Amino acid sequence: MPLFKSHQEPEPVAAPPARKGSVFRGRRSSDEESSVRSGSTTGSFFARNNNFNVHKDPTIIAARQKVTFAEKAEAEADRALASARNMVREARDHVRFLEKEAAEEQKRARAKQSVANDVSKSARGLGRHGN
Repeated sequence: MPLFKSHQEPEPVAAPPARKGSVFRGRRSSDEESSVRSGSTTGSFFARNNNFNVHKDPTIIAARQKVTFAEKAEAEADRALASARNMVREARDHVRFLEKEAAEEQKRARAKQSVANDVSKSARGLGRHGN
C-alpha cells in the first residue's frame, strides 16, 4: 500500500442475514427486533404493566398536593375578597350616615343662629333707661 494514495477501495459491508418471516414475527425490521430483545419496548403491553401504579408516583402526588393547596388558597382569597368588599360597603354606609348627620347638625345650627339673631334684634331696645 503506497503512502500517498488518494483513493481508497471501499471495504465490503456485511449484509444482514436474510430471515424468513414467520406467522408470529410478522414484518419486523431489525431495529424493532433489537429493541424487543433489549427490553426497551415503549408501547408494548409489558411496558404499560410497569406503569400500573402511576397514581402513587411522588411527582404526581406532589402535583396533586400543589393543586389542592392552590384550590384552598383560592377559596381563602375569595373569602377574603368578599370580606373586604363587605367592609368597604360598611365603611361607605358609615360615611354616608356621618354626612347625613353633619348636614342635619348644620341645619340645626343655622336655625339656632337665625333664632339667636332674632333674639338679639329684639334685645337691642332694652336698657334705654340705664345708660
